[in-house]
Formats: sequence, structure tokens, C-alpha cells
Amino acid sequence: MESNYHTLKRTDNHLIMITHLAQLLTYITGFGGLIVPLIIWATQKDRVDGLNAHGKAIINFQLSIIVYVIISIFLIPLFLIGFIPLLLIGILAFVMPIINAIKASNGELPSYPLSLNFVS
Repeated sequence: MESNYHTLKRTDNHLIMITHLAQLLTYITGFGGLIVPLIIWATQKDRVDGLNAHGKAIINFQLSIIVYVIISIFLIPLFLIGFIPLLLIGILAFVMPIINAIKASNGELPSYPLSLNFVS
């Protein structure tokens, strides 16, 4: 008799919410905002209903933030305007995980503006 255990997924909005909030670790450790959600997504995406979509959105957002920061850093010596995008990126990277954690706790899908599609 085959087991269907691997196909059963549990509902865990709290874990999804924590995955969104884990992005804020970047402000504490400097790098945890990508690594921790990536680990949660990679290990739980097949076990938690909805985590795959949320995890992909988080990873795409974090990788996009990294790309935008690198571009902004290169703009600083060239045009001295790189500081403005860096400030806006910092605000966006802080606010959007909180907004999407609230959405996740309500069972809604995340929405991260300006995300490039690295993982689909």
C-alpha cells in the first residue's frame, strides 16, 4: 500500500508570516534576510500549503533588492544620485515584508513591487 503522506500539505500561515518577517534579519545581521527565508522555503515548500508561492516571491524580492543596491552603489560616484535609490530601497525592503506578513496571516498572496523574476 502506497503512502500519500508526501502529497499532503498542512496549512501554516504563521510559518509563512515568519518567512516574510525573516527578511528583516538583513537589518540585524546584514545578510540573513535572504538566507533564512531561502532555507525555510527550500525545506518546507512541499509540506506547507502556499509556501512555495510566498517563498518564490520573497526570494525574487530579495535578489531584486541586491541587484538594485549594486546598481545604486555604482551610481553614487557617477552621478551622486545613487543615495536616493539606496534610501528608497532601504525603506521598501523594510516595509514590504511587514505588509506581506500581514497579508500572509490573512491567507492572501504576497505582492512585492519592482521584483525581478529570478525564480518561477
